[in-house]
Amino acid sequence: MLASPGDFVSPGTPVMMPEGVEVGDGLYEGNNGVIASYSGILEINDGILNLIPDRPQINTPDIGDIFIGQVNKLNPKTAEIKILHIENTNSGHRDVPALSQFADIYITELVDRFIPSVGDTMRSRDIIRAKIIDNDPILKASTKGDKNLGVLHALCPACGLDLHISDKKIDFNVKCTRCDYTGYRVLSSDYGTGFTTKNDDNISSLNRAGERWSPSADAILGHDGARPYLSPMADFRRGISHKKPEITKSKRDNFSNSRPQRTMHATNCTLCNVKTEVPFVPTPGKPIRCRECMSKVKEGKASKDELSKEREILMKARSKSSEEAGIKLFVASLDYEITEDELTKIFSQFGEIKDLHIASDKETGKSKGFAFVTFQNIKDGKKAISKLKNKELNGRKISVQESRQDSSRNRKNRNRK
Repeated sequence: MLASPGDFVSPGTPVMMPEGVEVGDGLYEGNNGVIASYSGILEINDGILNLIPDRPQINTPDIGDIFIGQVNKLNPKTAEIKILHIENTNSGHRDVPALSQFADIYITELVDRFIPSVGDTMRSRDIIRAKIIDNDPILKASTKGDKNLGVLHALCPACGLDLHISDKKIDFNVKCTRCDYTGYRVLSSDYGTGFTTKNDDNISSLNRAGERWSPSADAILGHDGARPYLSPMADFRRGISHKKPEITKSKRDNFSNSRPQRTMHATNCTLCNVKTEVPFVPTPGKPIRCRECMSKVKEGKASKDELSKEREILMKARSKSSEEAGIKLFVASLDYEITEDELTKIFSQFGEIKDLHIASDKETGKSKGFAFVTFQNIKDGKKAISKLKNKELNGRKISVQESRQDSSRNRKNRNRK
């Protein structure tokens, strides 16, 4: 029996095509007629017969979506939120894909007032409502711009009891009814109501957006990022005022990681000559560009004259670095009885020597018949090569040539021969 528009079909079901209607999505037209590719309902739109799938769509967060999440981790400038439920989609009952389960809220997207540390506005395990504002390269969210966004439910970090709204003390908008904990949260107008929308303007007004902090609140804000490295329980036990542990002072940030703080090195951009800083020791002769010049070169907007001038600068720097590095010579076919003092006397007549040593056997200490001589100046080393090459020394013709640093590669080439 052929299925007609409006019928529910399963994969492989033959479909009757009305006259003048074209085959659309979800249908396959073969030699034996049109059949359904998957389960769904047949529907005609604009003269095209489509198969509307009955399976729910993938529950992937997109820009503009409102979601319910739990504060998973607090960083100095960002809060990591685990997405639990997307409110404005038909697939909210489906699990969020693994690669889209977490979103970051930057410190400037919490509320319209100065916030020195994310831990001053929310805590781990808080349930919040937020809005997706970006999805490339990672999901980014915000609790600004809508009174419905913010913390929906919070627990006392000291005893675990639900926190209640309080307006008795300015800038301390939540309190615990069991212990003496009071704090500040970026509150949603639906705080304490679960998924039921309340839209209480009195609640959202406790965030005091656009206003200065009261002196009592400002005194305990995490201006140095002091609190996020502590657990909520440890924070309470230490009290409102506590010294930062010594171990955290040597870290890059205030968390228990071992990443050292990067040392910045001053240098000049090789393209525009503007002063800049880089987190590594600059290598002479290698291009180092500021952010603007990096973008200009990447986008192909750098002119030929700019690139040509940069090339000249790099070549000069490379030449100067090479001269300062000196030159290392390899001296072979030496008399086994010759000493380093005698060899120094011979080579020093051509220029200043940075280093000279004769290779010796580790067990016997006797000479192996070759040595390395490093000159301070490249020209002096080149002169020594031309004057001493094949020169007879103590009855033997010595070999003098520039030492190759890539000896392992040369050894491989010799083995091939």
